[in-house]
Amino acid sequence: MIGSLRGAVLERGADSEVLLEVGGVGYFVTVTPRTLAELEPGANVFVYVHHHIREDAQTLFGFLRREERATFQVLIGTHGVGPSMAMAILGTHTPSALIDIVASADNASLCMVPGVGKKTAERLLIELKNRLNIPMLDPISMGGGATGNSVLGDVREALYGLGYAPEEVRDALREISAGDNASTLLRDALQLLGAKRA
Repeated sequence: MIGSLRGAVLERGADSEVLLEVGGVGYFVTVTPRTLAELEPGANVFVYVHHHIREDAQTLFGFLRREERATFQVLIGTHGVGPSMAMAILGTHTPSALIDIVASADNASLCMVPGVGKKTAERLLIELKNRLNIPMLDPISMGGGATGNSVLGDVREALYGLGYAPEEVRDALREISAGDNASTLLRDALQLLGAKRA
């Protein structure tokens, strides 16, 4: 089993696959689009690898960070999640963002992953809560209760509708004081996001 590779990037393809030369041998490694952008041809790199073996194929999935590989392995061990969906999830959300999504039951963010619909997202939220290292207290939901979660969900949806990225929204909601007034939360979040983009 291959656990890691260190070598030179020979080429990268539009299908999120890189050709990595290690000791004169070229390995095709599937990566997320985010990782692909970081792997410049000619650069020497180190990638953590998950060696996926099936009866009809062997595929190498590469990650620049150990926690990405660990999250990938948790995902493919989840019912109904294959390597392609796991890579799509990690291509959309970082491991820490995924933990936040599951901790705050953020269905909308999971639905942003290509191929994940509302029902699949609901199932993943339930299954991943027991598999990922979810903090006992979600910093976004310190206002507590179902009402707090509902208000935060409304504010989150409004910010997505205004074009803010999921990670921007989560960072902003972490920094402001949680409450049960959606308009106040939205105003505070917009002020913070506006200041960060200025």
